[in-house]
Amino acid sequence: MGIPDRDTVLIKATWCGRIWAALCCLLLSGCGLLIDAVEQVWPVAGSKVDIICERGRVQVGLAMEPFRPFVFPTIWTDEGARVTGLDVELTRAMTDELSRRCGHPVTPVLHLVRFRDLFRLLNEGHLDWFVSAVATNTPAPSRAGVAYSLPYFYGGGISGITTSTSVLERVRENIQQQAMHPAADRLAATSHALDGLTIAVQDETSAYYYAEANWGANRLIVCDSLPAAFEYADARTEPRVDIILGAQPVLEYMVKRVRKDWSLLTRENGRPLFLTKADYGVVVAEESYRLRWLVNDLLLKLDESGRLGEMRTRWLDDEYAFPRRASLEGLPFDVEKMASHYIQGTCRIRPGS
Repeated sequence: MGIPDRDTVLIKATWCGRIWAALCCLLLSGCGLLIDAVEQVWPVAGSKVDIICERGRVQVGLAMEPFRPFVFPTIWTDEGARVTGLDVELTRAMTDELSRRCGHPVTPVLHLVRFRDLFRLLNEGHLDWFVSAVATNTPAPSRAGVAYSLPYFYGGGISGITTSTSVLERVRENIQQQAMHPAADRLAATSHALDGLTIAVQDETSAYYYAEANWGANRLIVCDSLPAAFEYADARTEPRVDIILGAQPVLEYMVKRVRKDWSLLTRENGRPLFLTKADYGVVVAEESYRLRWLVNDLLLKLDESGRLGEMRTRWLDDEYAFPRRASLEGLPFDVEKMASHYIQGTCRIRPGS
């Protein structure tokens, strides 16, 4: 898909600079060239908000892999490709606020790319922000140079799903055994909950970095997407997948609406098993201070008005058919290689697992 121009403002050098360059040329021996004009361009950093207002477009990244209900799979309609979800509705609200601030319409230009590429594209200046259920508390080298907004979704985190009651029982047993240890060990009980199990996880997500940091002894199967993890597990390829790890709200939606043969990991009391908690925010470049303030102001306004809560209820709790929502209210995006949106990648055993 197309990549926008760099966020720089180019200005011509002063007449003094032109004259100096011309004099330098004349002083060079053998300079027989006639120079009609000498121009030089210099990049001048500007406010991200001002740049967006000037061009009338905002470059927004979304994960190509579906993270239901935050980002759903692409739907093709008579009017072209459409995508919908909580994060898409939030993008529309943010763009409406930008239009109000700019005094004229601002169009969101969506870029659906692999989740792992979103951070790189933002750091390279190709995106103004991206939003795809991104946890704001994930330490990772690839996430340097970015900043997060106020949370727009609270109470998220990392959990797992399984198809086996014996696996669920083993997880609970692991927690119980850890709880019998001294107090210092009991505090880390959940970090040992999945000991000895084979875990599938999407590459470079928060769940991947958590697994990498906590379960060196576990067998880890790294997948390009959540659908790829399901496909690998369905094929019963060796080693068999015991648990798929991921964002708890996404996994909960999947097992309730899409993959009812899977179940959430829960504690003895039936409450969801969280391995770590997280809130989800909008990701912007670290130096985009004004844009971050604008996004924070908008999220606060949406939260205090109750609209943010209504969005969460609408996408997480209500009954609906997402293709219909995509066709009626989804946002369009440019598709250069349509087939790539159906390819969800593969899985591989992490070296050393």
